[in-house]
Amino acid sequence: MTALHNILKYMSIVAAMLLFGLPAAAQSVLSELLPDVSAGDLVEGADAFGAIHDDLPAVQVLQNGERIGWAFVTSDFVSTTGYSGKPIHTMVAVDDDAQVTGVELVKHSEPIVLIGIPDSKIKALVANYRGLDLVAEAESGGTSHDLDIISGATVTIMVIDDSIIRAGLKVARQLGLGGLAVEQEGTGPRYEIDPDAEAAQDWMTLEGDGTLRRLSLDVGQVNAAFAAMDDPRATRRALTEAPETTFIEMQAALVSHPAIGQALLGEAEAANLQSWLDEGDHAVAIFGRGIYSFKGSGYVRGGIFDRIVLIQDDISVRFRDRMHKRINSIAADGAPEFNEADLFKIPADSGFDPSEPFRIQLLVQREVGAIEKIFTTFDLGYVLPENYLQLVAAPEGSDVSAAVQEVTTQSESSAHQALWKRIWRDKEVEIAVLAVMLTVLTGVFFFQSFAVRNERWFFWFRISFLTVTLVYLGWYANAQLSVVNLMALFGSLVSGFSWQAFLLDPMTFILWFAVAAALLFWGRGAYCGWLCPFGALQELLNRIAKALHIPQWTLPWGLHERLWPLKYMIFLGLFGVSLASIEQAERLAEVEPFKTAIILNFVRAWPFVAYAAALLIAGLFVERFFCRYLCPLGAALAIPARLRMFDWLKRYHECGNPCQTCSNQCPVQAIHPTGEINPNECIDCLHCQVLYQSETTCPVVIKKLRRRAKVGAAPDLSRNIAGHPNQPKTQTAT
Repeated sequence: MTALHNILKYMSIVAAMLLFGLPAAAQSVLSELLPDVSAGDLVEGADAFGAIHDDLPAVQVLQNGERIGWAFVTSDFVSTTGYSGKPIHTMVAVDDDAQVTGVELVKHSEPIVLIGIPDSKIKALVANYRGLDLVAEAESGGTSHDLDIISGATVTIMVIDDSIIRAGLKVARQLGLGGLAVEQEGTGPRYEIDPDAEAAQDWMTLEGDGTLRRLSLDVGQVNAAFAAMDDPRATRRALTEAPETTFIEMQAALVSHPAIGQALLGEAEAANLQSWLDEGDHAVAIFGRGIYSFKGSGYVRGGIFDRIVLIQDDISVRFRDRMHKRINSIAADGAPEFNEADLFKIPADSGFDPSEPFRIQLLVQREVGAIEKIFTTFDLGYVLPENYLQLVAAPEGSDVSAAVQEVTTQSESSAHQALWKRIWRDKEVEIAVLAVMLTVLTGVFFFQSFAVRNERWFFWFRISFLTVTLVYLGWYANAQLSVVNLMALFGSLVSGFSWQAFLLDPMTFILWFAVAAALLFWGRGAYCGWLCPFGALQELLNRIAKALHIPQWTLPWGLHERLWPLKYMIFLGLFGVSLASIEQAERLAEVEPFKTAIILNFVRAWPFVAYAAALLIAGLFVERFFCRYLCPLGAALAIPARLRMFDWLKRYHECGNPCQTCSNQCPVQAIHPTGEINPNECIDCLHCQVLYQSETTCPVVIKKLRRRAKVGAAPDLSRNIAGHPNQPKTQTAT
């Protein structure tokens, strides 16, 4: 029991030390980030911050001791998340007229899109929000301003914009800025869905009575919209189709209403829809045809439909892949043919009210360069017809101020818990695939003698597994671990530890926990040799190089052994820098090419691409060159890996003296000439275990087989001699 207790204790400690996350929030995000922000940098002319408001996380902005506005962090008011699944912390300042006077991107976890984008572009974009009129945004539903997009960061910029508008409106209303006030809930007539309402069964009637709403754009209208922009490149890249060509016809309906769902989807599919929706959820059906897709292809990689967003007042809902289902057939009579027909779930916690007007905003993009695009938007407005609603009496004595107070004082812990649970639900498929991969790999390690028995089968199994690691874990799920994770974790351990914060990224959480367990059983090789996407990329490219007969270089053992410490020196250097400045350490961590090759798919500034390409080219001649000599993450994992409790790799007494077969064939030269396997360098590829059982390569096995053959042949030879016709017979003495 003591040993089991120690094992569990070790796994918990190592998992905690390897997971990365955000510092736990004690009270509000504002109180944590405020010391890192200069009032003068945020608002021109300001010289200090004053007191924090008693009832909500907003701080006074002072000039010569006088308050000139309020500052707040958007993530204290809205839970908008980016590609990383984590909030993007933006500090915003507003004056008493509800005018935005300053915006600063304070903290984010967006390696997918923001790493590699010049900082000047981000600063220029957020600076454009100065002067934004929140009163006008409240009147227009958040659309009175133009949205600037940075190519390569579409979703992140849209998330930042969304959080600034929504949070800004909440703060302005609660503080009464610009004449805005908290909307009085329950003080007037309210409506709710009438479940007994009926809907027409044909498409034309549904269009006519407003059940279906349409947005129609032709090529001429779209060209005119881009021509009205200030960028002349948009006009030069105008669509060449005839002006009357349908660019997109998009129709929408609120199919979570039972009658509308049955009319458009049919009774069976409407029932399936209702079972898909949780309590309080709603769903909208969107149909489209024309030369432009409202879905695009960005959701395939990033999981977010970046061309459409549902907006209702200061609420916006961006749809993810787990909130989406395809419509296979339309039940309504006379329905036209559509290129696309899809269902999108509106979560209950979004604050959406089906009885109130909303709009589907369509983002239209135009390529103006090799990888550069510009954007404009069009709206499809929707109001659920009154015949689908019923009046609800307003509750008496509703305490609006108490409701506001409850929202503004909601604990950060509860908000984080709701957030990570929603993210895990959205990532169910990815989690399931990763769980299958980990289960298969665990089985291979536990039953390695059986797994490596067939050399050819095991070779193709490993190639297939590495391909899934590269394509799925790396390029699709972006589940590439990094030494930056460890440095960020150390910072969180110093400032405060929170499991809920770690759970915000399910793929990374599961991978790091698996790494912690693997270090106990097998060492670092389980991750480095099988689950690291960049390692898989190196090995697969080297396999191609071998097939093309590119010469392979084997470094002399003395030089090879002296190059090993480089990665440990790099890791210790990065760790030392992180103690002084985590930001500087993260910049120096670009020694890892993971972001360039895996996260950003080589779409980055040329020095980063050239560096990653140079490492991959070196790997064509020296297998896993980066893993052997430069990887700081491998070094970081090798240090605790020395605590592993089991030795799974089998060896013969003859290994190293005199046999050098495994040492010569080890892909990363992790076997000493004397026969010992260096666990700090071994990637657990199991090639030595294939050789251990090989009847054609391993001298020890071959020798045993020959000895068995001789022993088996001796009795047969004796029998053959005794029965030979020329053999003289033994005479019996009389």
